[in-house]
Amino acid sequence: MIIRTMPHTVIRRFAVILLALLGIPAKEATAAGVEGDFRRDREKMVREQIETRGVRDQRVLAAMRSVPRHRFVPADQVAAAYLDTPLPIGYDQTISQPYIVALMTELARPSAGERALEIGTGSGYQAAVLAQLVDHVYTIEIVEPLARQAARNLEGEKAGNVTVRVGDGYGGWPEHAPFDVILVTAAPDHIPQPLLDQLKPGGRMVVPVGPVHAIQQLKLIEKDEAGRVRTKRIADVRFVPLKRDDPRKKP
Repeated sequence: MIIRTMPHTVIRRFAVILLALLGIPAKEATAAGVEGDFRRDREKMVREQIETRGVRDQRVLAAMRSVPRHRFVPADQVAAAYLDTPLPIGYDQTISQPYIVALMTELARPSAGERALEIGTGSGYQAAVLAQLVDHVYTIEIVEPLARQAARNLEGEKAGNVTVRVGDGYGGWPEHAPFDVILVTAAPDHIPQPLLDQLKPGGRMVVPVGPVHAIQQLKLIEKDEAGRVRTKRIADVRFVPLKRDDPRKKP
């Protein structure tokens, strides 16, 4: 009889998943080298999923290598954290695939000293990436349990320059406007006017626009110093719809 053994990396990852399911944080299991495995997974993710598809901004690539995506997914998704796919995070929401996170971040051209607004916090992963590139991130999530979990995830990663709010992101966050960067990680069927109004002259917004549960268009919106808006279509995408407090509300 031949007994086939599992590679040590598989065993360690299984141990992390088991510990997570038991409520023990993954970062407490680092002694066996699991975090080293995840670092290698992130490097492979950046090299094979992101760089080969044209993302070139070195600051964005460094942020993608740095932020541990496995800490922003549910325990039963940890083994898939670095695959080139979106993953469910509950409440009919997803964490975007790594390439889309990197692409949207690069398109927005975030820089040190800038303020960013994110609509659709989800698990907090995109906010954590942005936080490495700008002065402060303001992020809004309409699903309260997700917002609370995202805040815990970001606190665990010591992302002290991120502020999470529960609310309807369609109206933006006027108290902290204008923003240099706005990222919308759920799809409205049109570009929300309040977000355009809160985009700073010289600012960039990246937003998927289109019908619910269909192919949408990822758009880059740039506002020049005179306040004129230019829109560029980037790619066909598929995002979860942008939720509203009351879907009967008029734009």
